[in-house]
Amino acid sequence: MEGLCNTVVSLSLVGPPAELCVRLQCVDAGKLLHRAAQRLHAATEEQAQKHGIGMRDYIVLSALHLTPSLTQVELTKTLGLDKTTLMTLLDRLEGAGLVMRRTDPNDRRARIPQITKTGNALRIRVSRSFERVEGAVLDGVSPEQVALLRQLLFTNIGDTADRGSCL
Repeated sequence: MEGLCNTVVSLSLVGPPAELCVRLQCVDAGKLLHRAAQRLHAATEEQAQKHGIGMRDYIVLSALHLTPSLTQVELTKTLGLDKTTLMTLLDRLEGAGLVMRRTDPNDRRARIPQITKTGNALRIRVSRSFERVEGAVLDGVSPEQVALLRQLLFTNIGDTADRGSCL
């Protein structure tokens, strides 16, 4: 723990060094990550809802934007969702004109959901809202520290090309 405290203090993340060392010794990283994720999730969910969708809807739209040729089954695996949950999300998004489904040309039993122009325009608006929220949540954190945080998080999830498996 002493090495971690010295490393974090040298990055000047928060507060006086003595206070930070005491706080780091009392709280494990898992709890800190969980609380940070809760805070960011609440703020981003609020923004998504202002645009008429939920956070999961946005994540599905983003995954479809990043990987447009996934079948529904592949999308369930990518997002870590069960089929029923994803079908409910896709039904709602399709009903709103944000997603359309086409038959897989290689397997007529499989369906490939695609984001529509309307869905992509909404995804972009929500993404911009999220950028503002992230800026507010990370206010006072230097760009170098934000870059380090992203690097540490990617190291933790193990894939810098994560296609959206964050549900």
